[in-house]
Amino acid sequence: MKLARVTGTVEATAKDAALVGKKLLLTDLIDGAGKVAVPAFVAVDACGAGVGDQVLITFNDAARMPSAAAGCPTDATIVAIVDRVTIKK
Repeated sequence: MKLARVTGTVEATAKDAALVGKKLLLTDLIDGAGKVAVPAFVAVDACGAGVGDQVLITFNDAARMPSAAAGCPTDATIVAIVDRVTIKK
């Protein structure tokens, strides 16, 4: 899993049938301090995330395991909304 921040939404009227009804969100992968490490990943939302939320994203085969993404042609799925990140210094 990777830490990310939701930065926007993605709308696509022409898409694979397995994606119909799925919410697609634009995310930036971030480090523990919130700094953008990798910008602009699109992920299927499996937990009701919104713009500004910090989330956990799973990738590749694991991205298709959550029930909200089962059978979807996705490479990234949001599986949790993060409440807090604590970094021990």
